[in-house]
Amino acid sequence: MRHKINFIRYEGFILVGFIIAMGAMIKITGVYDFSSNWFWFLVGIGLVIEGTISFIKQRRFDRKFKIIERKGIKEY
Repeated sequence: MRHKINFIRYEGFILVGFIIAMGAMIKITGVYDFSSNWFWFLVGIGLVIEGTISFIKQRRFDRKFKIIERKGIKEY
């Protein structure tokens, strides 16, 4: 089940990236002129998806490997 959810999330991120790239290409070539607000809206959605994936992966990592801090050890 988890693998399916992760795949869907990555698939969504790839889809948003593809839409952004195609939209930019359509605007650059002059096929259709649309407001740049739509571009930034899609970028925001992409960032939310990427941030969610990273956050979930970091939480899983933190649960699996508990980090213990040692006081008094100097790192050079």
